[in-house]
Amino acid sequence: MRTLGIGELARQVGMRPSALRYYESVGLLPSAERAGGRRVYPAATVRRIALIKMAQRAGFTLAEIRGLLDTDADRGATRQWRALAESKLPELDRFIRQTQILRDAVADCLACGCMNFDKCQLLSAGGPGS
Repeated sequence: MRTLGIGELARQVGMRPSALRYYESVGLLPSAERAGGRRVYPAATVRRIALIKMAQRAGFTLAEIRGLLDTDADRGATRQWRALAESKLPELDRFIRQTQILRDAVADCLACGCMNFDKCQLLSAGGPGS
């Protein structure tokens, strides 16, 4: 089985070795084997970290991710993932709406063209026409 030293793994996944050690300490990564006193990980760890990063981008907490990764049985993991994903969707929808509002505000400022923050009507307490 191919293994990766912590430095090589860190480079491959775009993380610092200290972050990998942290992931190990909080149970996101299994304890690394030691070779000559150095941590070595199975090559499959790259895929596990990709899953962790994807889940983080989707807004899952490290505790939620750990719970998913700790589930041994495939059916249990599938059921748990489905429940967690279904509960996360409304949160993501709220985030998307809030981000769209911010995006629209920035676009409105660009369209205004005044770029004078002291006098811009868009930035007044009530917005334009108040």
